[in-house]
Amino acid sequence: MDIAIIITYTLALLIIFLYSLAQLNLLVNYLKAKKQPDNSPKFDFSKEEEIPFVTVQLPVFNELYVMERLLDNIAELEYPREKLEIQVLDDSTDESVESTAVHIEKLRATGLDIQHIRRKDRKGFKAGALKEGLKIAKGTYIAIFDADFLPGKKWLKQTIPYFKDENIGVVQTRWGHINRDYSMLTKIQAFALDFHFTMEQVGRNYKDHFINFNGTAGVWRKKCIEDAGNWQGDTLTEDLDLSYRAQLKKWKFKYLEEVETPAELPVVISAARSQQFRWNKGAAENFQKLYWKLLKDKSVPFKTKFHSFFHLLNSSMFLLVLLVAVLSVPVMYIKNSNPMFSWYFNVIAFFALSTVIFFFCYWHTFKKIHGGGFWNFLEYVKIFFTFFSIAMGFSVHNSMAVLEGHLGKKSEFVRTPKFNVKSLKDNWKGNKYINKNISGNTVLEALLMGYFGYALYSAFKLQDFGLFLFHIMLFFGFAFVFFKSVTSKM
Repeated sequence: MDIAIIITYTLALLIIFLYSLAQLNLLVNYLKAKKQPDNSPKFDFSKEEEIPFVTVQLPVFNELYVMERLLDNIAELEYPREKLEIQVLDDSTDESVESTAVHIEKLRATGLDIQHIRRKDRKGFKAGALKEGLKIAKGTYIAIFDADFLPGKKWLKQTIPYFKDENIGVVQTRWGHINRDYSMLTKIQAFALDFHFTMEQVGRNYKDHFINFNGTAGVWRKKCIEDAGNWQGDTLTEDLDLSYRAQLKKWKFKYLEEVETPAELPVVISAARSQQFRWNKGAAENFQKLYWKLLKDKSVPFKTKFHSFFHLLNSSMFLLVLLVAVLSVPVMYIKNSNPMFSWYFNVIAFFALSTVIFFFCYWHTFKKIHGGGFWNFLEYVKIFFTFFSIAMGFSVHNSMAVLEGHLGKKSEFVRTPKFNVKSLKDNWKGNKYINKNISGNTVLEALLMGYFGYALYSAFKLQDFGLFLFHIMLFFGFAFVFFKSVTSKM
């Protein structure tokens, strides 16, 4: 039994280490990309004939609190009215349908080409709505925004010009966060997303590795969508699915780090849970659906296959983290009761380098957005360890999602509730879309909080503090997720 635990523990650490090396390579790519000028060909919008027709799609479902804000914001986009149409793809089933219809009529009266498109059922969920709208879209290019996104007035003028290169199928922009500082929960979500939208997206795009359209705040060439097989609703992340199918068809993606599209982060842990579940399960589903096809494609370079492996299995790291965490306690007892294994524990200490690599990579992202300096570095250290603690606290919930994805269990597309919350003055308590049920995962999180409390006790009992910081982070992470989950229902 001891040997089986040690082998499993070591293999999990090894895969996490390989993942950290992939991230380090992306950092190197990112730093190189920053030194290279962007000489991409662009449409000249001073010439009317070079301004293409654009369709803006707004897929929405029961967005009572943010619909008016969304519609008013989109109406302010600076683009020739005769070359712009807006499709509100409304699958709502509540009273927001009527208020949305009234607001659309007001905007239409100003001369805006805006349509309120309703379906009889939600077949295919968001993918189905986008596909339905595409059938009648007038635009050569399709910009997509979720209900919580607020693009700047010049957004279309900053993105559409890059389609002059006929090989470009997608232009994706970086997400911003209008309520980053609302709470610790929003801060750590912003911290994680900043890493993806800065280092990962740029690092992959620079070397022509596969990246993903992020479901919103980006533009598709209509021809690319159709050529890649159109939107499909058989996974929970239809954006990642279509992205990989398009790149397998040799379409190029353009990522614009400097174009920020602000959005609202979930302020309640149940909303963050539903979003995390969808993203993590969807990634696993797409690994099963697409990676083997990519692996067999001889035209795709090995390095792209390597990065795609960890890209599609990104969410599966939660399984490994949870495994390492749970096994770390028996490993601590094995270490102290079997002196014959002392050499082994000296060897696996090498895998602590993974944490150093992650620390280094995340610092570069943090510094890019918030600036460097001693005080910012101290703030970074605090948020880094807080983020990793809470991420580990989410590992049970996210691991369940990943397992469902790999095992092919189907589930509904559960939308993330929007709150229209920017500051502490804004209240979310009355939001009708909040899930008030406590899941079985919450019970497991409570048990693991106690388990890692026992691990801290064991450190003193055995006088072995090698994993003490790790166990403190695990205890804090599971405690945070458990208590937030319970108190947000009250």
